[in-house]
Amino acid sequence: MSDKSYSYTGSGTNDQGNHYCSRQDNSTGNTGYHYSNTDGSYYYKNPNGSTYYDNGNGYSKYTSPGVQSYSSSSKK
Repeated sequence: MSDKSYSYTGSGTNDQGNHYCSRQDNSTGNTGYHYSNTDGSYYYKNPNGSTYYDNGNGYSKYTSPGVQSYSSSSKK
């Protein structure tokens, strides 16, 4: 599914073998990116300033654009 309000600006694999993809919000010019890591974790930094991290092992953390954080943990 493609969201036309964003332009994808790059993707690849870094030296550690982690995949990344970056994008730009066409209306604001703000950029964001995500990493999918070889250890099963992933991280998103969204163009609106929010972030999301999941360690792939039951812990996740979301930070809203206003810097309010929410965490959750569950055993897998």
